[in-house]
Amino acid sequence: MGMGSFLIYFAILLILPLWAQSKVKNTYKKYMKVPNSSGMSGADVARRILQENGIYDVRVEETKGFLSDHYDPRKKVVRLSSHNYHQHSKAAAAIAAHEVGHAIQDAEEYAFLRFRHALAPVANLGSNMSFFLILAGIILGATGLVGIGIVFMAFAVLFQLVTLPVEFNASNRAMDQLVSSGVITSSEHPETKKVLNAAALTYVAAAVVALMELVRFVLMFLHMNE
Repeated sequence: MGMGSFLIYFAILLILPLWAQSKVKNTYKKYMKVPNSSGMSGADVARRILQENGIYDVRVEETKGFLSDHYDPRKKVVRLSSHNYHQHSKAAAAIAAHEVGHAIQDAEEYAFLRFRHALAPVANLGSNMSFFLILAGIILGATGLVGIGIVFMAFAVLFQLVTLPVEFNASNRAMDQLVSSGVITSSEHPETKKVLNAAALTYVAAAVVALMELVRFVLMFLHMNE
């Protein structure tokens, strides 16, 4: 890899995630100030959508942190950050509906969500171990260690890639549920969609960066074995 290509590679690795995070924060901060037409809080939105989908075993709770919203499939809990839990903004409604989208996926045993759950243990191991195995292999000149590290890394990358359809599907479900449940009107659809699209960028950026890293180490491994 020439110096120019090397600089471009690391620029992408650094700039892409930062740009995605900035896009999310700016879009969220813009629409957290815009009330939704129904006047419902994020917690109200989450509970209504759960009820309308016949899901009664999932709780909605407040959690600390900024954009710390998530669905916990083990404890059957939709956790919303304080602002999204209490406020009546378009951003709060969009994010609450997205997290409930994951709860609906869980209830319907959505294939990609099940696959992601199955991958999680080995993907976590891969994220923690792969770099150290690859580094040790390079230092010791042990291509076998590098190869094992790449395999571990591949599972972590696969997890990132499988996350994409899970997140996009949850966002699509969110938009359908927000309209059908009367939380937003059709005229609010474009602005609400912007919040969900911005959030999706972080997952796309993470997947691209992870894939680029994997390709780089695979090429290095092949070069070591020439």
